[in-house]
Amino acid sequence: MSIDWQLAATIGKKVARPGPVTTGYTLTAAREELASSAVAAEAPVREVTGLADGLPVPTARILDRGGWIEAATRSMSAMLDADDEGSKPGISGRLAGVQAGGLLALLSGAILGQYDPFTPDPESGNDGVLMLVTPNIIAVERALHVVPSDFRLWVCLHEVTHRVQFSANPWLRDYMSSNVESLTAENGESSSEMVGRISAALKNGQQREKGIVGAMQLLQSPEQYEAFSRMMMLGTLLEGHADHVMDAVGPAKVPTVDRIRSAFDKRRTRPQNPVQRVLRALLGMDAKLAQYIRGKAFVDEVVGTVGMTRFNAIWTGPETMPLPAEIEQPQLWIDRVL
Repeated sequence: MSIDWQLAATIGKKVARPGPVTTGYTLTAAREELASSAVAAEAPVREVTGLADGLPVPTARILDRGGWIEAATRSMSAMLDADDEGSKPGISGRLAGVQAGGLLALLSGAILGQYDPFTPDPESGNDGVLMLVTPNIIAVERALHVVPSDFRLWVCLHEVTHRVQFSANPWLRDYMSSNVESLTAENGESSSEMVGRISAALKNGQQREKGIVGAMQLLQSPEQYEAFSRMMMLGTLLEGHADHVMDAVGPAKVPTVDRIRSAFDKRRTRPQNPVQRVLRALLGMDAKLAQYIRGKAFVDEVVGTVGMTRFNAIWTGPETMPLPAEIEQPQLWIDRVL
């Protein structure tokens, strides 16, 4: 099915909530500082990670919520509908576009920054672009009562780490793309076969993960769930590595880093009302939070045990990616790979 991504962008921009009220001067100053912070973060991130040495430093795209929605739809269209290029979406595609637009409108108020490996950089033409969403960063720094310039650089340290990860390891993009293709491919399973498989799993008491991960394990075919698990492990590694680097660089570059980290972690784990909890579950945000926590603990332990240079063997290829059990017990990864 070809999703109507143009309709998704139109709907998303119409229903997205406006950003915080700011003066033109404040908004312009924030955009300029974010652009300079994205450049300033590159050198210390490269120094700590030992990655991407000598590669050019591209500029970041500084966006509002509508700009992020447009960028997200272009990226997802390229990633999910590559085989349907030129085809006109039907009724089901337009309905899916409406649903996707609503989802993107929700997400557009939560994304601080994002590295998109599938969208070409408008300057270099190379795959990959770093995006920073100005109104969301302003909203969070106000809510946390932190020093704006420090918070903006702190956010950039995390997002620039993602850019460095993909710039230094081009195979990551193809690895992600192939797993997404497996996730979205038709598996030939009929509705009755799927119901039968789910019923058998429930009757047999098959052990499953909690939350949305467990739901995916139940609903997907074994091949799709394997691809989903590989994507989860990759996401856990990328986010955990970025958080590790952020904290490693932070004390030297961000004077109020301890205050920012404490306030930000409290915000991540604060109690939610019932509606927010449902939305978080549906959007997989709790799984995303778990990726940050588990991934950082994994990277912290491995780097603390063997150092960053030997840790970087993890970027060799798909075979050196951590397995689910190794995320929980990093020594297993050390024993297998190093």
